[in-house]
Amino acid sequence: MYQKILVIQTAFIGDVILATAVLEKLHRFFPNAELHFLVRKGNESLFKEHPFLQKIWVWDKKNGKYKHLWHLRSEFRKEKFDLIVNLQRFANSGFLTAFSNAKITVGFDKNPFSWFFTKKIKHEIQNGTHEVDRNLKLISEITDSSFKKPHLYPTLADYEKIRIYQQQPYICLAPASVWHTKQFPSEKWIEFLNALPKNYQVYLLGAKSDKILCEEIRNAVADLKITILAGELSLLASAALMQKAQMNYANDSSPLHLASAVNAPICAVFCSTTPNFGFTPLSDRSFLVEIQEKLPCRPCGLHGKKKCPERHFKCAKNIEIKQLLDCL
Repeated sequence: MYQKILVIQTAFIGDVILATAVLEKLHRFFPNAELHFLVRKGNESLFKEHPFLQKIWVWDKKNGKYKHLWHLRSEFRKEKFDLIVNLQRFANSGFLTAFSNAKITVGFDKNPFSWFFTKKIKHEIQNGTHEVDRNLKLISEITDSSFKKPHLYPTLADYEKIRIYQQQPYICLAPASVWHTKQFPSEKWIEFLNALPKNYQVYLLGAKSDKILCEEIRNAVADLKITILAGELSLLASAALMQKAQMNYANDSSPLHLASAVNAPICAVFCSTTPNFGFTPLSDRSFLVEIQEKLPCRPCGLHGKKKCPERHFKCAKNIEIKQLLDCL
C-alpha cells in the first residue's frame, strides 16, 4: 500500500533522534517501502550509512531559507509520495506537507496547515506522554500501538575512531546546553567531578563551541584524568563512545537522546524543565536527577530560558551532587 514514504522533522538534533522511532516502526511494518527523511542542514550526519533509509533530504534554513523551501516542495511533488508523516507543528513543514501532492498526509493539529492534511492528531504536552509516544500516534492506525525506541547506527569507522579511548573504565559528560536554564552550572559539574573516584577516565563531549566550557571544567578539577573531545567527534562517533561508558551524564538536551538511541547508560539532569514534558531517557539503564523540593517557578518554560527569571536558579543549584554519584 505504501511504496514511498517521507517523514519530516526539521527541528533540533534531539527531536530528530527521537523521530527515528517512527522510521523504525515504519520499516518494521513496511519493509519494502522506500523511506525518505527530511531534516535541517547539519543533522544529516546522523544518518551516514543508515541501513534502510533510501534518501535524506536536507533543508538549509540559513541560506535562502524560503527559496529552498519552495524547491523542496517542487521536488516532493515529483516524488509522488504515498504517505507523508509530519512530526512538526510549524507552518513551513505544514506547507511542504499540504502541497506535496502526496496521497496521504498525517500531522499534528497544532500545525497551521493541518486543515489540509488527510489526518491530524491532537498534540498534547505536559501530561507525561513521552515525545516518542506522541510521534508514534501519527502512524498507529497503519502500524500498531506498541512502543518503539529511537535508534541510530554508528558506522564501523565511528567504532574504529573511538577504540583508542576505551582502554580503561570511563565516563562521558556532556556539560553544555543551548539554553542556560537547562544547563547544570559549571561549578556543579566541577563539584561532581571532584567527588568522583580517581580511577575513572572522563571524556567531555559536545560541539566545538562547547570547548571553552569544557576547558573551564577541566582546569578546575584536580587528580582526575579528563580529556576534552568536544568538537573532535561526530555525533555518531560520540554515540559509539557512550555505549561502553560506565555512565553518561547530560542535561535535558540532545546528548541524552543520543544515549537513548544506542541504549547507552545515561544520567539526565533536569534543571528548569521537567520529565513531565516527555523528553526523558529511554535506555535500559537510565536515571533522572532533579531538585527534590517543589518550586513554584518550575518549569519556567518548555525549552528553557537564557537566564533564570527568578534570578536564583534554585532548580539547578539545589540539586545535590550525591544524586549524580548514586547513578554510578
